[in-house]
Amino acid sequence: MKTAESAQASWKPTVKKIAGELVLLLGGALLFALSFPSFVSEKGFGALAFIALIPVFVLVHRSSWKLIAVYGVLYGFISYALFNFWLSTFHPLAILIVPTIYAVYFLVVFPLLKLADTLFPRYGYLIQVLIWIGYEYLRSKGYLGYPYGNIGYSQYQFIPFIQISAITGFWGVSALVVFFSAYVGNAIKDGFQGLRGFFRHHRFELGGYVGLLIITLIYGVTVQQDYSDQRQWKVALVQHNADTWAGGVRTYRRNLDTLKSLSEQALEHDPEIVIWSETAFVPGVDWHTKYRTDGERYALVKDFREFMQGQTVPFLTGNDDGQLADPNLPPVAADGSYNRVDYNAVLLYHENELKETYRKTHLVPFTEHFPYGHIFPRFYQLLLEKDYHFWEEGTEYTVFEAGGVKFSTPICFEDVFGYISRRFVREGAEVIVNMTNDSWSGSVASQMQHLGMAVFRAVENRRSLVRGTNSGMTATIDPDGRIIDMMPAFERNYMISSVPVYTERVTPYTRWGNYFPVIAMVLSGLGLLMGILVRIMFRRDD
Repeated sequence: MKTAESAQASWKPTVKKIAGELVLLLGGALLFALSFPSFVSEKGFGALAFIALIPVFVLVHRSSWKLIAVYGVLYGFISYALFNFWLSTFHPLAILIVPTIYAVYFLVVFPLLKLADTLFPRYGYLIQVLIWIGYEYLRSKGYLGYPYGNIGYSQYQFIPFIQISAITGFWGVSALVVFFSAYVGNAIKDGFQGLRGFFRHHRFELGGYVGLLIITLIYGVTVQQDYSDQRQWKVALVQHNADTWAGGVRTYRRNLDTLKSLSEQALEHDPEIVIWSETAFVPGVDWHTKYRTDGERYALVKDFREFMQGQTVPFLTGNDDGQLADPNLPPVAADGSYNRVDYNAVLLYHENELKETYRKTHLVPFTEHFPYGHIFPRFYQLLLEKDYHFWEEGTEYTVFEAGGVKFSTPICFEDVFGYISRRFVREGAEVIVNMTNDSWSGSVASQMQHLGMAVFRAVENRRSLVRGTNSGMTATIDPDGRIIDMMPAFERNYMISSVPVYTERVTPYTRWGNYFPVIAMVLSGLGLLMGILVRIMFRRDD
């Protein structure tokens, strides 16, 4: 029979082990958050990303199977609560919902990493790298797609290193970053005493990795170009730095006056186009022009259209584009309800008329779009009570043309999805123009995280990228991902910038898309399956 002293003695190693594992978990979560623009640094410490996952891989090895899922949940929640700290500004629920979603993801990812480590004690880290890339790819898909925090995006300032994105998409950058953590993490997973032996047995893998890094950097240095001899598109970017939606008609009037004033100042510099931001002008221009269901909003739209009709330079603006839900019914029903659907749209005005419209195709989950109201009616009602503005999904990938330049306009966070910008370029866009409004975050770090992802869209497709934002980060980026000009965040002003129009190369990524993470996902699945089958066969032989 165990005495109290012996029971206490048996618990001490267990408590000490769990405490050590929790330290690894918290350290890994903090390093992950600090690798990106954060509450500590508005630009982030990108170099930390190479070691940020070392504690994760050590933890995965040392954890028991009983606790691995628990650690996955904790890591997912804590790392994204730190990384996405600015979501609390948007709504208190947001800082709970997003980390909870990632807690669920890592509930699956950590056991998979553990399985790779168990099945392949010596070379499991190679499978772990593939699993991580597959996880990053899958979580950017579907309704909940949200690529924020994919580890490769932390390298947006390391211009020579990220040029490989033109071949592999940003996924190749992620793989090189994750490999270092996986390699070192597995080298020290049982302590530092076996470090020399690990390097001796795995020197070829290390040599291959160093060789890939050298090739990547040589390619990154040599592939960059001087775009000064290209056709330069002179753009005026207007950042009116105001909450677009708050305050109703009075706010819309004030914002319009600000936009007009700043635009008139910008026009003195003879730009070829003036660019506002996402929903810079809120009342639906097309709806109120046709139906005039609201006198105050119609008066604003009339003022807006008169301003546009007096311009000889093209204007680009975001707008709430209202359309008839049923063309066979009147705009207002007998009970006073509107026969209307709304799109988050971009309008191009030129030569006294509305030339063309782009309607956002990939909507923000929960706040812009929730198609599961019939399944979760109470949650859907809660979203409606929070006055979230739900939109319809657009279906066309519009390519605008103004002044001889073809361009397309991913709206809001559409520029964080590589497939959207790639589709625009394949449709003929020569420049990518992102229209966004991150002002609600109240955080420069949030806006810099968004900018960092936009940099990769330029490199992946070798096209210049322009960002017209409400409050930041308003910027222009050349085809190599170098930031040409950038306006300070939360400043009411305009910026004139010359953007190279470059179309001489079609990149492998533009041609083939996200082949790299798909291959990684397939290989990781095959590797795990092979490991399981080999284990089963050996057990039968025993």
